[in-house]
Amino acid sequence: MRVIFAAGGTAGHINPALAIADKIRQLFPDSAIMFVGAEGGMEEKLVKKAGYDFTAFRMDGFQRKLTPHNIKRNIKAVHYYITAKGYAQKLLKEFAPDIAIGTGGYVCAPILTVAAKMGIKTAIHESNSLPGMTTTMLSKHVDKVLLPNEDALTHLTHKENCVITGNPLRSNIPIEDRTAARRKLGLPDGMTIVSFGGSLGANKISEAVAQLVKWEQTEAKDVNHIHSFGGNGRDMFDGLMKTVGIAPDERFRPMEYIDNMYTCLCAADLVISRSGAMTLTELKATGRASILIPFPQAAENHQYYNALTMSKNGAAILIEDKDLTPEKLLGEVRSLYNDRVRLARMGECAAALNIPNATDLVVGNILDLVKEI
Repeated sequence: MRVIFAAGGTAGHINPALAIADKIRQLFPDSAIMFVGAEGGMEEKLVKKAGYDFTAFRMDGFQRKLTPHNIKRNIKAVHYYITAKGYAQKLLKEFAPDIAIGTGGYVCAPILTVAAKMGIKTAIHESNSLPGMTTTMLSKHVDKVLLPNEDALTHLTHKENCVITGNPLRSNIPIEDRTAARRKLGLPDGMTIVSFGGSLGANKISEAVAQLVKWEQTEAKDVNHIHSFGGNGRDMFDGLMKTVGIAPDERFRPMEYIDNMYTCLCAADLVISRSGAMTLTELKATGRASILIPFPQAAENHQYYNALTMSKNGAAILIEDKDLTPEKLLGEVRSLYNDRVRLARMGECAAALNIPNATDLVVGNILDLVKEI
């Protein structure tokens, strides 16, 4: 079996592709698998680290806000797209895949468009509740569109080739018992909160969390809290801690990055975070209640729609970034602290949204297409 993946831009696009590739390789060890992504993008690092072949394209995204600078960028993006289509044709002829799979990012467009015209089987997986521009554009050309949930389906015009599969997670992700995870982290008994704003951090979240920790250390003294302030937030958060009057102790652990995220999620009763697709997939897989603050600059505001899917199903509390204040966050956490039944129910609702065999469903649909060759 010969498979080419087009994925790029964010971990939410790349990690599902890696989960699918891992499953294909497990089922068909002799498969030839190639990834295509933007030159110098996150995908190049992650794919090579996972041990797969990688071919770089030079691509740039289209800017929706038409300023003089962005118009120049869009002209360059058109040039890259036209050039990429020629390169895609050459690559597809040489690699001769049985199927081309896209999981998001600009690089999907030239690969899947050319593959479809060449008669190669094609599929695209969308991880967000609001399908991106690439998925929307390609949905009428590819053989199958694989979606995370019913909400995503409502935003597409061409539904006849759509299938709900959920979002694949890599099989090496351990789901641990909450008590065991806390012991592994060396945390005392008590309600446990994990908060983060992404790899670079989110100052507004950190500002609200600092006030929350002040409440925890002065009133709710049985709460454990792990907070990631991100790569750009160390000086800011150190300053906040001094201003607010909080300090690290056995229950409060501030850190730049959370390297053992799955153990921390498994230990948590409540997670405070942005609402990227894969973060929410992990919250559903672990069955964790959450307070979600969508990243307002995400393309097409898709994180808001991801969070909306969780909140309307009772799995999360949605706070838009513009509405986030320390008082608002503290009020929501205090309410959950005093109502553990509601907190537990939110976790159960998150687990109910999980599709545990998502990777199998995705790969099953891919194999159905390949069988048609």
